Amino acid sequence: MIIDNWVKLILNSLYDGILIINEDYIVKYINSSYTRITGVKRENIINRPLLEVRPGARLIDVIKTGKELLRVPRKEGNSEYVVNMSPIKDNQDDIIGAISIVTEINDVYKLTKELNKSNKIIKTLKNRVKSIQKSKYTFENIVSEDPKSKFTKGMAMKISKKDTNILLFGESGTGKELFAHSIHHESNRKDEPFIAVNCAAFDSNLLESELFGYEDASFTGAKKGGKMGLFEVANKGTLFLDEIAEMDYGLQAKLLRTLQENTIRRVGGVYEIPIDVRVIAATNKDLLNLIDENKFRKDLYYRIAIFPITISPLRERPQDIIPLTTIFLNNMQRKLKRRLEFSDTAKRLLLSYKWPGNIRELKNVVEFSSNMTNGSIIDINNLPKTLQQIGIKNDLISIRPLEKVIQDAEIREIDKALDKYGTSVEGKKLAAKSLGISLASLYNKLSNKNDYTNNSK
Repeated sequence: MIIDNWVKLILNSLYDGILIINEDYIVKYINSSYTRITGVKRENIINRPLLEVRPGARLIDVIKTGKELLRVPRKEGNSEYVVNMSPIKDNQDDIIGAISIVTEINDVYKLTKELNKSNKIIKTLKNRVKSIQKSKYTFENIVSEDPKSKFTKGMAMKISKKDTNILLFGESGTGKELFAHSIHHESNRKDEPFIAVNCAAFDSNLLESELFGYEDASFTGAKKGGKMGLFEVANKGTLFLDEIAEMDYGLQAKLLRTLQENTIRRVGGVYEIPIDVRVIAATNKDLLNLIDENKFRKDLYYRIAIFPITISPLRERPQDIIPLTTIFLNNMQRKLKRRLEFSDTAKRLLLSYKWPGNIRELKNVVEFSSNMTNGSIIDINNLPKTLQQIGIKNDLISIRPLEKVIQDAEIREIDKALDKYGTSVEGKKLAAKSLGISLASLYNKLSNKNDYTNNSK
């Protein structure tokens, strides 16, 4: 077997190791990579019988059988490699030798391990991101005791499974984001991201880069390598555009094109990126009036308002007020670790109030009142002053003589002192001392208290 210099030059340039034997099993050639991988020196192997220098070599079997041997694992010291062996045939198809191609796999193993490690980290991060991006609320979280809210909730549930864009109308604080979360959770996209963005929280340029992303060096201050936009993050899922009426008129055109073509183009980019996103938009403004004022695009309106849902203000669904109050009060009981309830008079005042701030205002009132009462009963005097003034105007709060107000205050303090020290003689002495009165005065006030209580029944 003759291997000319041109062939040797080619073989010697390969990264894989090469060993060639003739039909008599004599080693005729190895390249430099073979020496590097196996550690075998050229002078110790060339023109010597293979089995003499490489006991157990299977290249002999290739000549004997005429069949290839592929992906045979071998190890030399710390070096692991894979050997592919093939017979060498002449023009008459006679076997005149065999060739081993040695591929080092240490680097491949290390790379594979690193890739596997990286893939695990990426998978963990993806799962964490998905959990963060999932909807937080379901339709079970939406209180709907009033007929109006029952109808609205039913409409939202009906459209959830349909893969169409939705526009939520409603005053601030009516629960538009709660509906958006619930619609996503009920949809076929529930296992994919739910991304919420408040359009009023960004100026026009910043909102554009947030929604559509940007390419590397597309503007001053852009991150190296660019940034993925929220449309890409929400791919296969839902993008909730709250306060969409605040979006710049020029940016509305880009949003319209995205909804029409189902593609986005990053800021500074030239390529269209396909996306599959359901859009739920929300506003507390009359978009039709804004269209007349040339502040909102008519074509965009009809693209996002394929299925409009109007969420009624709390004043128009009074049967939801007490159930919502109960939910908020239960949360405060857990937070303050004590029993709480509204008096009947306080409940009547809650029902008579118009709630301009809607559910958000009701929640704030419950929290305020819970912190204002020292006992377990939340009465009118524990409510915010604005509600108390409404109560006075509606005769829900009567004006009492100062003498009775003082008597009530004394009774409350006496009860607190007796609760603390007890009703034994020694307890009453301590109670009187804490109240700053004599024991005789305490007995006298207890007697008056009993008369006052009996007369009040």
